[in-house]
Order: sequence, then C-alpha cells, then structure tokens
Amino acid sequence: MAQLLADRPADTLTIGDMARQLGHSHGAVRNAALTLVRRGEADQSGTGQPEFLANARTAAAAQTAVISPPGTHSPRAQPATARTTTPAAATPRQTGPIRRAGGQLYHPRELADLPDVEALNRLRDADVPVLLYGPPGTGKTSLVEAAFEDLLTVAGDGDTTVGDLIGEYTQDDAGGYVFQYGPLVTAMTEGRALLIDDATLISPKVLAALYPAMDGRRQIQVKAHKGETIKAEPGFYVVAGHNPGVHGAVLTEALASRFSVQIQIGTDYDLALALRIDAQVVRVARHLSRQVELGELGWAPQLRELLSYQKTEAVLGTKAALANLVGIAPVEDRDAVAAAVIKAVGVKEVAPLTLGKQLSASAVRQPPGSTGPAHRGRSR
Repeated sequence: MAQLLADRPADTLTIGDMARQLGHSHGAVRNAALTLVRRGEADQSGTGQPEFLANARTAAAAQTAVISPPGTHSPRAQPATARTTTPAAATPRQTGPIRRAGGQLYHPRELADLPDVEALNRLRDADVPVLLYGPPGTGKTSLVEAAFEDLLTVAGDGDTTVGDLIGEYTQDDAGGYVFQYGPLVTAMTEGRALLIDDATLISPKVLAALYPAMDGRRQIQVKAHKGETIKAEPGFYVVAGHNPGVHGAVLTEALASRFSVQIQIGTDYDLALALRIDAQVVRVARHLSRQVELGELGWAPQLRELLSYQKTEAVLGTKAALANLVGIAPVEDRDAVAAAVIKAVGVKEVAPLTLGKQLSASAVRQPPGSTGPAHRGRSR
C-alpha cells in the first residue's frame, strides 16, 4: 500500500483505485490505508469519498511491513468458485464466538449446514442479496455485523430520506456548502457491505433510489450533485433487515423481489441457557413464543430482552428484573406475560417496575458498615 502511494506521489487514490491495482479486497485496502494515515505515513483527503496520497514519510513506510493495530480485521476470504463434490457441512467452519466491531461477542448459528456468518459471506461472493426477517431483538443486526467486517449501516425509519442514503449538501466551517456522500455511495465506491436496517419502515419512494445499484446496472445517478454517476465496485453488497410485526412495516413487492434469499431469524433459547440466563425466565420466554406462533399473543421476550433481564437482575435483583420484564411488554400483552412469570417462577404477583412512595432519610438503607443518620450522636 505504502509503495503504491509512494510510486505515485502526485496522485490521490480512492479505495477502489488501490484495490484494483493491488488485487486485494476493498475492506483490506481500506484498513491498510487508514493504518498508514493513523501512523502519519500517508494523508487522507476528500469530503465524501475518501482519497489517499503520499506524504514525506510514505516512502520510508514502504521499506518496512505495516502491522495493523489490534482490532483491525483481516481480508475477506476469497470467493467460492466452481461447485465441488465436498459437502458444505464438511468444510472448515468457525463455530466459536466472533467479536463484533463494538466488542460484543456473536455466537454463530447453523444456516444451510454452515455457520451463518460463512453462509452470508458465500452469498455475498455470489452477489445474492439477503433479507433477514424476524422479531426485533433476535440478532439480525448482530449477525450481519459479525459476518461483514467492512459493514456500513443505515438505520431506517419513516423519516429516512434519499439524502440519508445517497448524500446531501452540508455547511462547512467556512460557511460554504459541500456535498457529503451518503453510506450508499460510500459502500458502492469502496466495495463494502451495506445493511439497510428496518428497511420496511423506509418509504418505498426512498428505497427506489437503491434499486439501480442492486440490479444489472450496478450504478446510480446522484441528481443532487451535478447528475454524477456512481458505479459499484466489486465487493459492494446489500443486505436488509425486516421486522414483520412492527407497526408501519410494509414489505412491498418491489423490495422483496430485490432479495433472492430471505432468512427467518428467531431467538435461540438454547443459546440463552448457555449464556447462563435464568432457566425459569428462559422457560417463560419459550412458552410465550409458542403463544405468539399460535397467534394467541403478540409479543414474547427475545434474546435482547433476556440479556437485559440478566443485567437488570445482577444490579437490582430478581424481583425488580421480573417486574421490568413484564413492564417492557406491550400493554395488551402484559397480563399474559405476568401470568406466565407467576406460573413459572412461583411468585404470588408481579407488576411493571414502578416508583413507590417517597422514602424518608431514616428509611434509606445504609451500606454495610456505614454510619447513617440513626447512629449520629451516639457514643459508647
């Protein structure tokens, strides 16, 4: 990387430029370029799409190996080529926890006789867009973050605009206006993966701006920026998340048809047990989940809520954690959730976590060994 920049001292190069010349993945090239910038051995410019150029230290950096700092990801595996006679299940696979960019661990699950992260990478290599669907909190976003180290994310909602995807003009420090490219353009020009989270909450008119990048054209026109044409570099890939039961979520035919593979994601309650979440609470969640499947209930705790229960219990105790579990359920489902908790855990009653009456100073519980108001003025 440093040698390439040093050989072209007058040029500014994009991630795509360097990836094509070096023959490496865009994610790997991006990591190496940013490492050089952090070390002061190259400069970065560009208000939208990043560009890199040599500086006075680049030539010296080219003489020694650049070691990526801790947390820098390795290049993506090479794409699968022709079909082999080796069954997919017999291929080497990573089944242990994967550390996501934020530091959290992701525990892979099985998908088509492969670890889910490996299956998604194979689909990416074959340029097969994927739609993940299931209740909130089941791990859709976590799976994508674990699978793609070069991921960019758009958090969709009803207010998401075309500018949020493609880019828009913003005011700079000097008071002028510059065009700031959005995550779609960045993913296309750098050959990165793009997650459209909660895609079905975004207006279909806004999502239409994405479709030309996903079909055979693999390009978009940025009308707001001089009608510029953006072409997708190799490696560009789109995956979307959909929560079917969320109010306002609409899976249009136009959106569904863009995703050749659609994968249902549910909570792995065995994993919840392996993570040492209270078995009685996991049993409650399983029971409520079955009721949801039968159409008798609209909500059940997913892995996100179970992990939250575990943390709340550690801080506030079991009684408060159970009360909070009931309280986070939709109002129309709280009675059923409370009944399931009472039956499984054996408590007499459970109600949403609520503030009580005001405590007097003397009623405040003192830490062990402390000298509170009740002891003041006493002597032995």
